[in-house]
Amino acid sequence: MSDDHALTTLAEPVATATAAAPRFPTAPGVSLNVRSGPGTGYGIVRVLPAGSSVPIYCQAPGTTVTGPYGTSNIWDNIGTGEYVADAYVHTGSDGYVTGRCG
Repeated sequence: MSDDHALTTLAEPVATATAAAPRFPTAPGVSLNVRSGPGTGYGIVRVLPAGSSVPIYCQAPGTTVTGPYGTSNIWDNIGTGEYVADAYVHTGSDGYVTGRCG
């Protein structure tokens, strides 16, 4: 049996090492910036096309953003080093829907 995840030393969750995370749709008609950290001051690592859905592994406080789903300082971790503003993700809640990152 392979132990291919034994060397993982990242501080953030790794998608392949966790149970399947729930997926949530992003705001319709919006291309969403994915940033390297929980805030607008972090660099954009990629852009999600309109109509995407994202897993949320954990959530972190960061820059306050206003989007289609309100104003929030919550950022959703969707992969290693990848965060999106929760104000653009339809979670059905104004608060945290999973554990905090860290």
